[in-house]
Amino acid sequence: MTSPAHNLRLSPADLRLDVPVGTRLQDVLFAQGVEFPCGGRGRCKGCRVKVLRGDLNVTAEEKNLLTSAELDAGWRLACRHSLTGDLELELAQWEMSVLSDESKFAFQPRAGLGVAIDLGTTTIAAQLLDLRTGNVLGVRTALNAQARHGGDIMSRVEFAMHGGQAEIQRLVREQLGQMVMELLDASASKSCSSRGNEAHSEKKLELTHGGCYEELKRVVIVGNTVMHHLFCGVNIAPLSAYPFEPTQPGRVRLSPRELGWDLPDEAGVEFLPCLGGFVGSDILAGIVATGLHESRGLMALMDLGTNGEVVVGNRDRMLCTSTAAGPAFEGARIWMGMRAATGAISAVQVEGNSLACRVIGGGEPRGLCGSGLVDAVAAGLQLEWIQPSGRMKNLTEMALAGPVKLSATDVRELQLAKGAIAAGLRMLTARLGAALEDIEQLHLAGAFGNYISRTSAQRIGLLRVPLNRVVPAGNTALLGAKRALFEETAPWDALAKRVAHVSLNEDPNFQDIYAEEMGFPGLGVAS
Repeated sequence: MTSPAHNLRLSPADLRLDVPVGTRLQDVLFAQGVEFPCGGRGRCKGCRVKVLRGDLNVTAEEKNLLTSAELDAGWRLACRHSLTGDLELELAQWEMSVLSDESKFAFQPRAGLGVAIDLGTTTIAAQLLDLRTGNVLGVRTALNAQARHGGDIMSRVEFAMHGGQAEIQRLVREQLGQMVMELLDASASKSCSSRGNEAHSEKKLELTHGGCYEELKRVVIVGNTVMHHLFCGVNIAPLSAYPFEPTQPGRVRLSPRELGWDLPDEAGVEFLPCLGGFVGSDILAGIVATGLHESRGLMALMDLGTNGEVVVGNRDRMLCTSTAAGPAFEGARIWMGMRAATGAISAVQVEGNSLACRVIGGGEPRGLCGSGLVDAVAAGLQLEWIQPSGRMKNLTEMALAGPVKLSATDVRELQLAKGAIAAGLRMLTARLGAALEDIEQLHLAGAFGNYISRTSAQRIGLLRVPLNRVVPAGNTALLGAKRALFEETAPWDALAKRVAHVSLNEDPNFQDIYAEEMGFPGLGVAS
């Protein structure tokens, strides 16, 4: 007998779903790309939905987190409700932007196929490569299924520590296995027959679905230390408390059978080694992708994602660190913050004595993403609406466009985030006996680093190097993982040992430098 169902309609996309009675909204909406930053614990308001038709009763958590005006307008927290009747909702989140990679690089051709995966805290990007040609045969991107248990690293760790590690491991293993299968399924006929035509130009070589599967030789995964431990089944407890040192940071090799993947055992799966603390193999891959480890001059790599990592060095010496910077840069903990999705203000410019905003997808603005946040604060500084201390001048909030506003708390959150990153870069550089002006190239990795306005980043003091030395580097983690596919005996472990991990909190000067970097440069310092 079929369970009774209610109709759920989601806007701004006209999506209609039949959902069984009593289903948690969190479960339904997560499948549609909606994130739950606090893991559905009712601690944030990142999963806001607006009731357009139907009814959701106000909960105690909503009274604490949402204003009376928001509640009256129909805004609710999706994580606090289940479906009890037909419902139409407007989502404060919708799409997600996942940065892939199309870079060309030198390689030694090999037989077969390989899959490179960038396992991010928030998003996952996977590419199927023909190891003979280096060509990308397929791409898959997705929201990390673990995000339903928390949008940031420490929320995942907390969930795992309270008995959830097996569940969160199962989620990510199943998801990555499914992505690999989808890549092979989608490319089986097209990619296999085309390679057959290359080998037999006069005779078309027909390969079966299973033939393509048999050609899979390697799967290489990179990610931060928490993702490494949660995927590989390594005890997460040491990452839950100071000094936050990983249990087993090295490379981990697993068979498809161990992972529950329906693939040939010959297809080796490996997670590349971490660098220490929360700095993982995604940063190691970034070092290789940018050539930092081979550089004569001083270089830096900054990955501004859910977590913020910094590497400074050259072929002689390299230092790395991690900072808790990502939530503000990705729109979390911001009053009207959201990811880079339809309706997000992604750019803000000064026009005369007012602001002009660019909205992703056009139409009515619904929130503010990370790049828009940086632009908005930079514009406020230029107009002197925001003081170098971060205080708003004669304002309690700054109107941007439509209903979207920047609050004084938002400015403070950005100060905390950019102060941590700037302090990390400054302190690592000083430990190498150099100054910021000695950095010859600064690579900005990740989606946020790729889309942020470098001028605005300099204006708020996030980047204190000349703009002509700042290079948007794209998804360096995925590029490094692809390079690893071609190197059976690549010296990844040896390279990881060359990078020294620095715990900033152990430096007696950290708090003072952090406090200094939280301020914004005065007028005339950067523009």
